[in-house]
Amino acid sequence: MTSQEKILENIFAYLNRLAPPGTPIHPDIDLIQELGLDSIKVMDLLMEMEDEFDISIPLNVLTDVRTPAQLAHTVIALLEPADGLVR
Repeated sequence: MTSQEKILENIFAYLNRLAPPGTPIHPDIDLIQELGLDSIKVMDLLMEMEDEFDISIPLNVLTDVRTPAQLAHTVIALLEPADGLVR
């Protein structure tokens, strides 16, 4: 099982490439309001998480995900077996 810390590390690595130099990246930073990511960059981030963790993130998740912590929580939820069934 992948830990939330590993997921956050991946998200932070991606965001550090996009954020202005010296911008402190933390779990609760708003991806759009504080980092200024546009919808294409947010979609790129989601696709990178899909590729990294071999999951499919539904597009409707965009309305609920505003921070790296929320995205990490979403990825963890998608990685967990549905209804306790083993994949």
